[in-house]
Amino acid sequence: MMKNALAAIALVFAVSVPALAKDVVDVADLVEKEGPAVVNISTTKMVKRGQEFGDEGMQEFFRRFFPGMPGMPGGQEGGQGPGPMQEIPARGEGSGFIVSNDGYILTNAHVVKGADEVVVKLIDKRTFTAKVVGADARTDVAVIKITANNLPVVKLGDPTKLRVGEAVAAIGSPFGFENSVTAGIVSAKGRSLPSETYVPFIQTDVPINPGNSGGPLFNMKGEVVGINSQIYSRSGGYQGVSFAIPIDVAMEAAKQLESGGKVSRGWLGVVIQEVTADLADSFGLDRPRGALVSQVQEDSPAQKAGLQAADVILEFNGKAVENSSDLPRIVGMAKPGTKIPLQVWRKGKVQQLNVVLGELPTESQQASNDGKAILRGGLALTELGADQRRALDLDYGVLVADATGDAARAGIRTGDVILAVNNTKITSVAVYRKAIAAIPAGKSAAILVRRGDGSLYIPLKISGG
Repeated sequence: MMKNALAAIALVFAVSVPALAKDVVDVADLVEKEGPAVVNISTTKMVKRGQEFGDEGMQEFFRRFFPGMPGMPGGQEGGQGPGPMQEIPARGEGSGFIVSNDGYILTNAHVVKGADEVVVKLIDKRTFTAKVVGADARTDVAVIKITANNLPVVKLGDPTKLRVGEAVAAIGSPFGFENSVTAGIVSAKGRSLPSETYVPFIQTDVPINPGNSGGPLFNMKGEVVGINSQIYSRSGGYQGVSFAIPIDVAMEAAKQLESGGKVSRGWLGVVIQEVTADLADSFGLDRPRGALVSQVQEDSPAQKAGLQAADVILEFNGKAVENSSDLPRIVGMAKPGTKIPLQVWRKGKVQQLNVVLGELPTESQQASNDGKAILRGGLALTELGADQRRALDLDYGVLVADATGDAARAGIRTGDVILAVNNTKITSVAVYRKAIAAIPAGKSAAILVRRGDGSLYIPLKISGG
């Protein structure tokens, strides 16, 4: 019996391994072949003394335990009061990979953000000063260029063909250790993160640490399927959850950055929220799906198309919207100015609408729009209209039109209603502004949020004035 079983196993391996070997390469072979196209990126930015310690936790550490140490945040020069705010170089490290033999390189936008100098180092030790061609914060993709020819380039793969459980590998410069290789598997696909609504992230368990950002994620065919972008961590270091930008999303952004210096996205002009099981039941939907419209912005493409608050968007341009997080991505990928069919659920019936998309405002434009300014804590807020108050059965609160920075990191979402800051009831945007101004930098405020049919407190740590 045992002999027959072993024979069967041997037969399976004899058949399957040669078949797999055609497509799958050894990690060592992958590194030897593709590694020369991976680069180390170092950046220099001139900052005022004390700002080189960018992390609030680190600044608080030095303030508490080394209050008189020269050059430290909140410290004193020679113990005689604050010193001159002279500029000093702050240095950063990251990774990237060459996508054209004439010197175009992909990396993360946050790697080169605000840099006064970007230096690229190849595996053969050659160094080049790079020019930043363009960067897109919404996808965290940047294109930089060095003056060189006949460079090694990576092969690009198809991330849509990745399977959960498939082996992947990363090459990068964690903590400045150049051309370090780590490997793992794909843990999940299409992940949405609170502060990144335009990227369906690839989640992996590949060890990624500071300095890996911008480096390539390879499949076992030696093809780049993603750009390693960020980690989920309570300690600041790798804890088993890493996220990569799918290479097709990155290349679409890169093409626009190379041709025009910016990325244009479609814009609908709605504030949406998730459809919970209770909300699906109350609207008469067969199951929780779609994106619930909680607000239609004035003079937006959505308003012109006839979209209304309480509509549930089920399809966009023929694509099903299963979760509310799907909508920003598929709208953003559509070309501004195109006419798009929408399928919405309204008052128990399916309706068809057509919308001509606008162009999504840039982050700076969004922050400066009247009534949509990004307030302290990273929130853009709008007043609740009479219809919204009736629908939510509320007589106070303000609506979250956008959540960035501190608010996004805390988990506050677009479509939430802010009811209170600490013990202060929020009856208007002005009241929120005054309440949040009273929270010292580095401290947290307890934000009472209405989300769906329930309420919860979210601690919002204020990182700056």
